[in-house]
Amino acid sequence: MISLAEAIKLKSILKRKISDLSIEISTVAYTIVEKGEEPKTPNRTIQQVEADLAIVRKDSRTLDRFIYRANIDNFIEFNGEKLAIVEAIELATQLRAEAEQAKTFGISEKESYIHSVGETTLYNVALFDPEVYRVRAIELEKQAHRLSNAINAKNYQVQIDFDDSAYF
Repeated sequence: MISLAEAIKLKSILKRKISDLSIEISTVAYTIVEKGEEPKTPNRTIQQVEADLAIVRKDSRTLDRFIYRANIDNFIEFNGEKLAIVEAIELATQLRAEAEQAKTFGISEKESYIHSVGETTLYNVALFDPEVYRVRAIELEKQAHRLSNAINAKNYQVQIDFDDSAYF
């Protein structure tokens, strides 16, 4: 058994291992030799690396299934609402995006000079109060942080039935 948090870290390790093994396949698949010379045999054959890669890929798929199931079946409370972890992750992403947009509006000037064309002077005028958006951005970021902390805490509580001994 491992925690959901450990499973998420392991998923990253497996992705890297799949990449490394894919590269290794390319290095053991070919060799360059002079005409008439015998090729030097690598320490591992392409078949051995392919077999290792197949195992890691299967573990990765299995781990994905466990992570997805845990993210659907487990809930957190946030702002008086019960959210599946997967929903909470998406909400945190949305809160961060909304905060970034509010930040952009928050640093705007209420009115700024653009340029003049002849006797016509053009201004860019905000149809909102930048200070309201600056304060809103701060609050949205705080909410995103609180939600992320709740998700992380839950990730350490949830247990997944996966044997990670091959990787740790």
